[in-house]
Amino acid sequence: MSKPPPAPPSLEVLRQEIDSIDEQVHRLLMARGDIIDRLIQVKQTQEVGSAFRPAREAAMMRRLVERHRGILPIDTIESIWRVIISTFTYVQAPFSVHADVSIGESAMRDSARFHFGFVVPYVSHFSAQAAVEATARSKGDLALVPAASSRTPWWIALEAEGAPKIIARLPFLERADHPAALPVFVVSRVADSAMVTEVETWSVRVSGWNAETARALSPLAEIVAVPDTAFDGAALLVSISGASSLEKIRTALIEAGASVRSSALVGSHATRYTVAPNGAARH
Repeated sequence: MSKPPPAPPSLEVLRQEIDSIDEQVHRLLMARGDIIDRLIQVKQTQEVGSAFRPAREAAMMRRLVERHRGILPIDTIESIWRVIISTFTYVQAPFSVHADVSIGESAMRDSARFHFGFVVPYVSHFSAQAAVEATARSKGDLALVPAASSRTPWWIALEAEGAPKIIARLPFLERADHPAALPVFVVSRVADSAMVTEVETWSVRVSGWNAETARALSPLAEIVAVPDTAFDGAALLVSISGASSLEKIRTALIEAGASVRSSALVGSHATRYTVAPNGAARH
């Protein structure tokens, strides 16, 4: 005679298990804080630029996505992780987020709060130039600038040596129903060794820009273009990844009848993940 299946645990037992896990999570976060306190003493907060480490963050986020399982939405995990990292970074070296709200306050605020939480000060500006200028005047502040839309070539201010650079593109995890889906560039000063260079962002100024040259570049890179009527051309922000290169971009422009007036590296960022509806990540 087979034994009857064991009785399921009571609700009280399950709630006690949850309370135990909650306590462990809290204690681990406090332990993390103790380590950050020791880290501050070692570094003595004398580093130039933002305390953010884009390459380290990208690697940590990829590991998080790869090991994630279960019913908890990946968006929740991403947001919790981002807030933890941003808050502890803020504790190390206080910074503000300067946001360009020229295409809409609500979408940009959602992005800032999702990725940086409520502890980090949020400052709104009515142009990308103003947000970038505020960051340039600071030691380690960030600027958030919409990636897809621009009326002026704000990235030209990033060309000079010592100027802030593009260090990230958010959201890192992309999906159709992402709660903070607005694509934004993050601009700040960080150490060269902290940058992730999977996607390079270039400021390219061209003469002879038209629909044909735009079509020639579209298979090679993501492009933001602002007309430059003085030279019958355009100022471009070109994001290059994979097998493409700046030389391929130059060649494509020349073959399409345009000429390159200048080019300058203005930053880099990690390759993004596209997340399927079931939460699986596709690189």
